[in-house]
Amino acid sequence: MAKKSIIIDNPFVTTGYVGAEYFCDREKETADIIGILRNGNNVALVSPRRYEKTDLLRHCFSQPEIVDNYYTFIIDIYSTKSVSEFVGRLGATILETLKPKGRKSWEKFVSSLASVRHGISFDMNGMPSWTMSVGDIESPSATLDEIFSYLQNADKPCLVAIDEFQQITKYNDDGIEASLRTYIQYCSNAKFVFSGSRQHLMATMFTSPARPFYQCVTLYGLKPLPLDKYTDFCVSHFAKRQKKIDENVVERVYKDFDGITYYMQRVMNELFAHTKTNENCTIADIDTAVSNIIDVSSPIYEDLLYQLPEKQALVLKAIGNEGKATNVTSGKFIKKHGLISANSVKSAVPALIDKGLVTFERGEYCIYDRFFAMWLNKNL
Repeated sequence: MAKKSIIIDNPFVTTGYVGAEYFCDREKETADIIGILRNGNNVALVSPRRYEKTDLLRHCFSQPEIVDNYYTFIIDIYSTKSVSEFVGRLGATILETLKPKGRKSWEKFVSSLASVRHGISFDMNGMPSWTMSVGDIESPSATLDEIFSYLQNADKPCLVAIDEFQQITKYNDDGIEASLRTYIQYCSNAKFVFSGSRQHLMATMFTSPARPFYQCVTLYGLKPLPLDKYTDFCVSHFAKRQKKIDENVVERVYKDFDGITYYMQRVMNELFAHTKTNENCTIADIDTAVSNIIDVSSPIYEDLLYQLPEKQALVLKAIGNEGKATNVTSGKFIKKHGLISANSVKSAVPALIDKGLVTFERGEYCIYDRFFAMWLNKNL
């Protein structure tokens, strides 16, 4: 039976992958990644955050040649802080992914987990759930061994995507990279995608001869969507709902947000929502749309700024004012933004990066949330 298409009110989706109809382009990237995996290689997929790498992976894994022949798992480890949490997230995701595929699929996985069987419960219909907390995993290495044993012996080849893979460098276990490298090397029934947004960390992990994952993947850098493809996508979806949008509107949004998919989609979502049937969306509507988005989040931004120590708040405002800041400890930067001293900036910047408020790539500091940066410049 053909899969029923999803119909949604607003075609500019901002909350994940809902199907090919609402996914813009990436035809070459999809073909490339599928080809690399099917030819027996692992992939490191790298780009800044908000390029919607996870949606691309879901799109790849939804293609018929993958759905019909593989088990696919996408594990997001961004919030994990230890090997135990990593193992728990890996096991829970595999189980939840297998459950809809029938008893035969998930039963083989559950039966392989001798070390944590006490942490898997069953409802009245016999369906399993991963109910254990981090402390319930007494031996993460034993459980990890069992999970990889399942992957190696599954009745279909497996594709495993680990999202925000650079997070493992923060675990208090210097051996986790080497352990995973060994497991992956000998797991011939599974291929892996290591997706990450901290580009310098990912590059170091996979290109440094001193690191375990050196030369064991195909590095794949994700670029912004092409402007012409995104313009066609937007114009087409407006037209399908009897609305119009000027091409220069899409170009302006694209340039304002450097082609970063999430922000473009969020603004286009707002523009679409406020364009009535048979009306035309023009460039004059952009500022209103962006203001609406920022105003809704204003209380959250106010609280976020209030919670920061004064020195960090001052540096954050300075970076936001610059847009893309360089040489932040220079006398020129400090004087321009009324900062206290170079030492205060040196202590504040790593804290802001660690909190995920600021990014540092290619010598430039930016506020991670573009809308937050706009709010700062508008209100302070």
